[in-house]
Amino acid sequence: MSDADREHWNARYVSGKYAARTHPSALLAAWIDRLPRGRALDVACGLGRNAIHLAANGYAVDAMDVSGVALARARERAAAAGVEVNWIETDLEQPDVARGAYDVIVVARFLDRPLIPRLIDALRPGGHVVYDHHYVTPADVDGPKSHRFRARPNELLERFRALRVLSYEEGIVADPDGSRMALARLVACKGSPGY
Repeated sequence: MSDADREHWNARYVSGKYAARTHPSALLAAWIDRLPRGRALDVACGLGRNAIHLAANGYAVDAMDVSGVALARARERAAAAGVEVNWIETDLEQPDVARGAYDVIVVARFLDRPLIPRLIDALRPGGHVVYDHHYVTPADVDGPKSHRFRARPNELLERFRALRVLSYEEGIVADPDGSRMALARLVACKGSPGY
């Protein structure tokens, strides 16, 4: 990501954009009790809502984002919640993601197609990815207006075909903040011996 991208996201967080989002992703909340325990990664964590939820549920969490402003606010939220998270400011196009390091990887509303194979490699055997993102639809919805920033229908299924898909859906949903979103939601597992 460029310095312009970093500045763009810092400005959005300075303006208070996304401040109302303290709830975890509905997909993560629905699956939290079925996910393997251990180490988790939250990619493009923003203000840390999913990272904090993971930490509150006993995970050792790394959370990364390009915005230092978002991470500073996320640190404050985590401290207020009494949880610890390893906050990492990084270029999300070239993050340092160790192979076989994570039991759970969460990505909410961020799509960098070349990063997906690296995320799959970062899962431990039996590890799960929980991924939701905007998808292309003719419906009048909130979120990115450009198709460039939206997944094509069934694209997440294609991108994660190396994994065992446990749940997949596309649909129009109402966010707790009142936004109307078109989301593709996927939970998938990396195969392991005897699975």
